[in-house]
Amino acid sequence: MANYGSGGSGFGPVPFVVKNLLIINGLVFLAQYVFETQGIQLENWGALWGIGTGNFKVWQLITYQYMHGGIGHIFFNMLTLWMFGSTLENFWGSKRFITFYTICGVCAGIAQIVMQNEGVAIGASGAIMGLMAAYVYLFPNTEMFVMFIPIPLKAKYVIPFFMAYDLFSGISPQMGDNVAHWAHLGGALAGFILVIIWNKTNRKNFY
Repeated sequence: MANYGSGGSGFGPVPFVVKNLLIINGLVFLAQYVFETQGIQLENWGALWGIGTGNFKVWQLITYQYMHGGIGHIFFNMLTLWMFGSTLENFWGSKRFITFYTICGVCAGIAQIVMQNEGVAIGASGAIMGLMAAYVYLFPNTEMFVMFIPIPLKAKYVIPFFMAYDLFSGISPQMGDNVAHWAHLGGALAGFILVIIWNKTNRKNFY
């Protein structure tokens, strides 16, 4: 997936917060691998454990966002963070962006443990879905290229499709599906609500 037009990030310098989020996620992923080779599972401490497991700790609402389950998982999450996050950080500024990102990630985690209190989740996808929700609200007509589709599609068609897919998959889960769909939806909902509030109050430079 790539985005172009007035809301596109292009190939300019990566803004400060997005760059540091990419670095932190990469370092945590490396640490997961190194510790695992020593028989230590960082996920036991930092993943988001459902209330019903007895392993939930409040800090996990933050730490789970920086852990990933494999190369493909972190690659696509970081690619999407760069694509949408760069535009939003440049639009809002760094302080407002990290506030938005963190709130969406926490709300995504809350949604996940409410809807699946026996599971465990890791990944930045919930926070990133919040970014995508804000992006489609602010730049709905930006054209995007989606993998395997040869023509550009507007953000207002592409992003809601992914959200609808998450809703369908959350309601009717398939065997073997290990995606935290409710976290995606919780992050997206938080993102929509927050960007609408910020847009109405017109306090772009508050943070």
